[in-house]
Amino acid sequence: MSTAKRKPVVRHYDEVEAVPCPCGQSTRIITGDDGAAMSAHVTHITHGAAHFHEIADEMYYTIEGEGYMELDGETHQVRPGTAIYIPAGVTHRGWGDFKALIVVNPAFDPDDEILVGT
Repeated sequence: MSTAKRKPVVRHYDEVEAVPCPCGQSTRIITGDDGAAMSAHVTHITHGAAHFHEIADEMYYTIEGEGYMELDGETHQVRPGTAIYIPAGVTHRGWGDFKALIVVNPAFDPDDEILVGT
């Protein structure tokens, strides 16, 4: 086991530009490129495409707005304060108009985002 110490990362939401993702627009505040073992994104979800991750688990925490999350075909309403744990392998998508803090473990890898039905 490596004894190398990871460095802390401090970054503000306003310092990062949003990028398109299957759920809408994602502001990837802390990523694996920072040397982090996990990542943190704020994603504005409007009309998401169904997808899953083979490796990563995700935790969504709704911070504003309202909408729906579909998890393996089951629909759940979300509003501020709703937390959702999505294990690797669970097909999911969101729609409506809401923002969620998403913590990904291990750190998000775009190659681990598999679209369903495309």
